[in-house]
Order: sequence, then C-alpha cells, then structure tokens
Amino acid sequence: MQVMSFERSEPVSRDGDIPHVVILLCAYNGAQYLAEQLNSIENQTHQEWSVWVSDDGSTDGTWDILEQYRQRWGADRLCVVPGPARGFAANFLSLVCRGGIVGDYFSYADQDDIWQPDKLERALQRLEAYGRKAPTLYCSRTQLIDEKGRPLGLSPLFKRSPCFRNAVVQNIGGGNTMVFNQAARQLLLSAGPDLKIVAHDWWTYVAVSAADGVVVYDPQPSLLYRQHGGNLIGSNLGWGARLQRIRLLMRGQLRGWIDENLAGIRRISPRLSPTNRQVFEDFLAARDGGPLRRIRGLRRSGVFRQTFMGNVGLLAAALFKKL
Repeated sequence: MQVMSFERSEPVSRDGDIPHVVILLCAYNGAQYLAEQLNSIENQTHQEWSVWVSDDGSTDGTWDILEQYRQRWGADRLCVVPGPARGFAANFLSLVCRGGIVGDYFSYADQDDIWQPDKLERALQRLEAYGRKAPTLYCSRTQLIDEKGRPLGLSPLFKRSPCFRNAVVQNIGGGNTMVFNQAARQLLLSAGPDLKIVAHDWWTYVAVSAADGVVVYDPQPSLLYRQHGGNLIGSNLGWGARLQRIRLLMRGQLRGWIDENLAGIRRISPRLSPTNRQVFEDFLAARDGGPLRRIRGLRRSGVFRQTFMGNVGLLAAALFKKL
C-alpha cells in the first residue's frame, strides 16, 4: 500500500511560540463518518496542527477520502501510512511510536467522532499551565450520539482525582479525548510499540500516572462520541455494560488485561517514583497468595475504582483471585 505523503524529521512551521499538535488518527473502513471527523479537525480554533493517519487496510473508500483532504490541506498537514493490521490498540501504538513524527503535543483521534471546535484549545490551555518538562495528559467526558448524530447523554462523570492508584485497575479517559505532551510521548516510546495491551488509552493513563506525570480530567465534554454497530469500544454505560464487566471479571478477563499493563509498567520501571513503586509492589501482593494476603495487599496499595460498586467488585476480584 502506498504512503500518501513523506515522513518529515521536523515539525511544520509554526507561528511564534504556538504549540504544534500532531493528531494521530487510526482508520479502518471508516468512510461513512470520516469526512465529518476531518471537518471537525479542520474547524478547530487552535489551527497549529497536522494529522497522521494509520490505516489498517481499509477497502471501503477511506483512502479516497483521505486523498481528497490531503489535496485540500496539503501534504504538510496530512500524511497517511499503512497500519500493522493487528487491531486498534496495536495501530495506535505503532503511530505514537513511529519515527519521523515531531510535535509539541499529540492527540489521539478516532475516525467516526465529531470534535468540539475548542477541543484542542481547551486541552492546551490546561496542559500548558503545567509546563512541558514532565509528562502531562488531558482527557475529558464525551457527549454520546447515535449513528445519525442524535444525542444519547453524557459519558460517566468521574469525581475522584486521576492517579496511578486508579489507573492500575481503571481507565477514566477515552483515547478519543486524550491530548498529551512530548514528554508523555517519549515515555510511551520507551515502552515501545510491541506491547500487547487491550487499549492504547488505558495504557497511556497508566504510563503517565506511573511516572508521576500530570493527568487532567475535564468534566466538560470535548467531542461527540458516536455509538454505532461498528464501535470496537462503546460508551460503557448502563446496566448491560455493568453486567458485562462482572461477567468478564469472573472469567478472569480483567486479570489478563491488568497483566498486559503490568508488563508495560515493568518496561518503564526506572521512571516510577518511590511512592508508585510501593503501590506497584503492594498491588502485586494483592494478586497472589492466600485470600487474606490478597485483601491486605489491596488495602495497603490504596488502589481504587471511581465508584462504590466498582470498589466492591475490586474487593471481590481480589478475594477470588480474579484481579
């Protein structure tokens, strides 16, 4: 498959000190909604951006749409490369770890959402307040819409502060809302593109919080999150989703997902603070040994989920060795 643009070793030209955002969009047979997403990117109030698309083998006209926008925007604003064809998580990891992509900030993007016009501007206002030396990550709630763009409500509102103790067992930010700085990207690069993880966004939250980075959770939605039959990951709302999480928990699925993230944490272990290293060790104790040792380890670690019922489930998972 032909690459639609060249890889550059320098970011596009910028106006003074305005931060350049590289938008990392992964696509697969997204022709139905892709133009709406690209239009919402084009209409951002923050205009210092470029888009890199990793396409995982689309056969539905996705490449034709991307070529139209490449001609409209110019090759310096849109570059399309073939993905690894190993699923969405591997596709995003391959893109965030790809050489030749340079920017001040990076933003994951799905192919079927609609960004609010101030999505990037609002994220940068919050992130720039913390400087660019330490890893920083922004995420937000979403406004859910159906296939025709009709509102379905909001994603859950999380009220407890984001941190490593939460990230170990729960992701609070959808990747489609995430914006992070170059320091956070370097952290992801150090772990590599070959991690076997369930989701790139959960891993990003784990990595940044593990390294004592700043995680900003915005309760105001930053985009319209489309719910349709082709969603690989949905909104996670409702009793049906809760029952499904319980079923996966008892089957040991959560334990398998956590195993994958823990493998990533070991790769970046030199970046863990003494406090987070202790949390990590206590959490490991909560996963093995007898029931009493597991419960004690969970309590010592301080690991938590965002809701009361979520923490009840966490306790049950430790008790039955499903954590």
